Amino acid sequence: MEMEVQHQVMGYDRAASMFSPDGRLLQVEYAEKTVRLGSASIGLICQDGVVIVADKRIFDILVVSQSIMKIWEIDSHVIASAAGILSDARVLMERVQVAAQQHRVTYDQPIDTESIIKEIANIKQAFTQYGGARVFGVEVMVTGINSNNECKLYVSDVTGSYAGYKATVIGENDEKIKEMLRNSYKEQSVEQGIKLALNIFKKVLGKNFNISRFEAFFIKITDKKVKKIYGDALMKYIK
Repeated sequence: MEMEVQHQVMGYDRAASMFSPDGRLLQVEYAEKTVRLGSASIGLICQDGVVIVADKRIFDILVVSQSIMKIWEIDSHVIASAAGILSDARVLMERVQVAAQQHRVTYDQPIDTESIIKEIANIKQAFTQYGGARVFGVEVMVTGINSNNECKLYVSDVTGSYAGYKATVIGENDEKIKEMLRNSYKEQSVEQGIKLALNIFKKVLGKNFNISRFEAFFIKITDKKVKKIYGDALMKYIK
């Protein structure tokens, strides 16, 4: 704590491109803290497809739930979610939606999932390297089914690094949820994956759990079409 205060006094947190004496980018670390304040999303690779279940964390009954974007359709075979500053995420999502369509027009085939996360990661990395703008305060999860029917799930952090997963989470309570996934995840059907994710959220949130806060997007290998479940339709997945 004393070292962090000293860094701030000396101005090492004034720019995302300025390293502190011990090799840290303090603005990037602040952005990572912002991500952990964001509502959570769980992504899973299943036997027959991929799924993301997201907590929209809406408490105001006057808000129209479907107007809040937490999961995006990038293309018919790729979906994505984000944690952190969702306005930052929206900009990134719109860029890769265009990139996906340009790939279809240019090559007459769907873009692969890793190309989507790589495009997002490259944009985020640039904002840690050049001055004049702050870093993206968002972590992004991308999952989809490639043309060879291979299911993929990736997460990109605020630095622009990314990695592939079988199951993972972004947002608040991430370490607690990851530990629960390590203990309970196994490759099963999309329906069972949705059930697993919702019941993990139920355990973590306790009395704050409300099914109206959640939405699930999934893609099955059979048709490679994005489908969405929310509200009362999710009730059947809760024990």
